[in-house]
Amino acid sequence: MILAHAVRQVLHTALAAYRDQPRTVDYLRHQLQRLDEPLRVAIAGKVKAGKSTLLNALVGEAVAPTDAGECTKVVTWYRNGPAPRIVMYPKDGEPEALPVVRRDGALEIDLGGATAERLDRLVVDWPAQSLRSMTLIDTPGVASINDGVSKRTVRFLEPDDDTPTEADAVLYLMRHLHVADAEFLEAFTDQGVARATAVNTVAVISRADEIGAGRMDAMFAARAIATRYRSEPALRGLCQNVVAVAGLLAHTGRTLRQTEFTALTSLAALPREELDASLLSIDRFVRAADPAEARRDLVRRFGLFGIRVAASLIRQGTVSPGALADELVARSGLGELQRVLQIQFGERRDLLKARSALLALDRLVRTDGDARGLGRQIERILAGAHEFAELRLLSALRSGMVSLPEQVSSEAERLLGGAGSAHSARLGLPENAPREELHRAAFHALRRWQGQAENPMFGRRAADACRVVVRTCEGILAPN
Repeated sequence: MILAHAVRQVLHTALAAYRDQPRTVDYLRHQLQRLDEPLRVAIAGKVKAGKSTLLNALVGEAVAPTDAGECTKVVTWYRNGPAPRIVMYPKDGEPEALPVVRRDGALEIDLGGATAERLDRLVVDWPAQSLRSMTLIDTPGVASINDGVSKRTVRFLEPDDDTPTEADAVLYLMRHLHVADAEFLEAFTDQGVARATAVNTVAVISRADEIGAGRMDAMFAARAIATRYRSEPALRGLCQNVVAVAGLLAHTGRTLRQTEFTALTSLAALPREELDASLLSIDRFVRAADPAEARRDLVRRFGLFGIRVAASLIRQGTVSPGALADELVARSGLGELQRVLQIQFGERRDLLKARSALLALDRLVRTDGDARGLGRQIERILAGAHEFAELRLLSALRSGMVSLPEQVSSEAERLLGGAGSAHSARLGLPENAPREELHRAAFHALRRWQGQAENPMFGRRAADACRVVVRTCEGILAPN
């Protein structure tokens, strides 16, 4: 990739320029190393937005604590590793390995008396397929009653000039669109070197099953709300997409136990009216059994919505734990989120990594001085790399800074990679479309957008936008 090569080259130039500053050299080597690491995705949101639960669903194991313990107030990294390992990094002092303890299938993190205020981060290495391509970073809740907890997340995602953010992309969780959510996303909007934060942020309605009081049609209602939010002016310019997910249902589906399937089968055998009546509230459901502890555990793991869905699926003929687990995950919306993460983040991995490196280098240059004209080299990369021009235009179209007719704007967003970076996705064709069809569609798109660029009804900004799309079409047509 030409962009990646250019970014590596400017980092090596910076290493030579700052060779007599050991701390800066270590910092630059870290940025070079980041280019080869998995994409770093931070999970952020208000307190009780379901961050840890969704992280567990994405990993497929209960590795993130979901209670309100001290460790949930610390920025925690979850990386792929050959064996389970937990390391605590104090703000002052040497890193310390913590014991790896699992209880009832869940990882427990004991800080050994250390307080969140003393810690910079926790790093959990865990052997998981899902973490091979993406490092997940769980952050404390924003808008917390405890101001210190909120500030830890804000500092991580919006650091000062000396410490640029270590996340390449952000998954922002919300229960509904609250003014605090929009304000946080707006504050997070990058005004620096890449000027395109919206393209590395996806918003998630993370407790979608709670919409409509957990009725069977809750996910349909949640998906309708997510669709409306995608065109909401307050969000459109601040994030790339909005997805509805029932995080608890997704996590439970991926970690379903045989004993739970047996208990749910017994519930499904009850008269429908009796079960429905007991599911009107948690208290009523728990009181309907003696002892109540088993039902309390089911509520903790599934929620009332999950119990309703599972009982209905079993009545309809789901006869094994594996089949039920697959159905629960499918109905949770997790698959759609994983697809969006692959399209918006995975397919842009090298671009987002390059962006992070340039942001870090730009902050260094502005803080420590422009040695060897590094600032000019950064600007030259930004001006010459069409990938960044695409990101800026995509962000401008979504935020309304550049205005095109609705149908024209929709096609522009698609061609710029708004629905995926693959040529087929850009051209609106099936993934397995033959090469000849791709070439023909790209050629027609090029001719169409060359005409748009010469449209006398468009102002200068709109015409410039059309020329960026023309360059995109030319790139699709160019031989690999």
